Amino acid sequence: MATVVAGARRRAQRDGDRQIDTAHLLHSLLETDPEVRETFDGGPQVARVLGYLVQRSIGYGLRWQSRVEGTAGVTPVAGWSPAAVAAMETAFARAAERGDPQDGGTGLAGGTDLLAALAGDPDCRAVEVLRRAGVEPALLIGRLRVATVPEI
Repeated sequence: MATVVAGARRRAQRDGDRQIDTAHLLHSLLETDPEVRETFDGGPQVARVLGYLVQRSIGYGLRWQSRVEGTAGVTPVAGWSPAAVAAMETAFARAAERGDPQDGGTGLAGGTDLLAALAGDPDCRAVEVLRRAGVEPALLIGRLRVATVPEI
C-alpha cells in the first residue's frame, strides 16, 4: 500500500493537483499491483482505463482542478481529497473484517481492498474514469468478492 500511496502522491504533484484523489489512487494501483490488473476483464479493459487516466494529465482532468473531490462526513486530511481518505479507511476496514491470518489477524489492506473501496463509491473520480472506460464498478466489485472467498 505504501507503494500505491507514493505513486499517487507523485501523480498528484506532477499533475499540479493540491490533493491526492481517487483517480490518482486508481492510476497507481493499476501501475503497481498485478492482482488489481487481473481483476479487470482483460488487458484491453486495463488499457482503456489507463488511457483515461493518462488523459487526465493532458486535459481530461482539468475540470477536476477547480473543485475538491468530496465525501460527506469525512474528516479532511492535508493533501488528500475527502473521497480518497474515505477509500483508504474503507480499504483498511475491509481488510480488518477479513482478519487475514497471514498478517497476524491485523487485516493489512492490499490493492484489491482499495480497488473495492474505490469502485464502491459511485460519486468518486475513480468510478467516473472506470465508467468512461466501459468498466461497470458493480461487476468489478463482484469479481473482487469472488476472488477473496476462501477456498474450502
